[in-house]
Amino acid sequence: MGILNFIKEAGEKLFATDAKADPAPPEGVDVDAANRTAAEAIETYIRSMNLDATGLTVTFDGASRTVTVFGVAPDQETKEKIVLCCGNVKGVEAVEDKLSVSTASAESQYHTVESGDTLWKVAEKAYGNGSQYPDIFEANKPMLSDPDKIYPGQVLRIPAV
Repeated sequence: MGILNFIKEAGEKLFATDAKADPAPPEGVDVDAANRTAAEAIETYIRSMNLDATGLTVTFDGASRTVTVFGVAPDQETKEKIVLCCGNVKGVEAVEDKLSVSTASAESQYHTVESGDTLWKVAEKAYGNGSQYPDIFEANKPMLSDPDKIYPGQVLRIPAV
């Protein structure tokens, strides 16, 4: 559990608003409704990735650009993928992870993709061997559909060897 930081300008575009805009809503906008709509969009995205947790609940605070996620994931891998789904959304700056797991295992490391990165380069850095890039690709499915389609600012799971 904790807070993971993300780059708010990178990620899936789920919100209608511009992530670079001032987080203060225009006068007359129902802030609570806007936050609920954003949270529902993120939760729908998580479920579209075939990820779930018992009692999965997502909240969003537009002022701080923070997602908070609650529930009990079946395992560490699912928990980490749910957190990444929340954070790899354009407009999200941080994820407060309040998920627990039914079956504990080693936690993964994370890597924020930089310009020029490939999964091969990430694997070389993480494991000392670029040919292990399929391990990173598999660890980030279904969010990654192609090993060549990563983008700067995206956060990836790097599972323990």
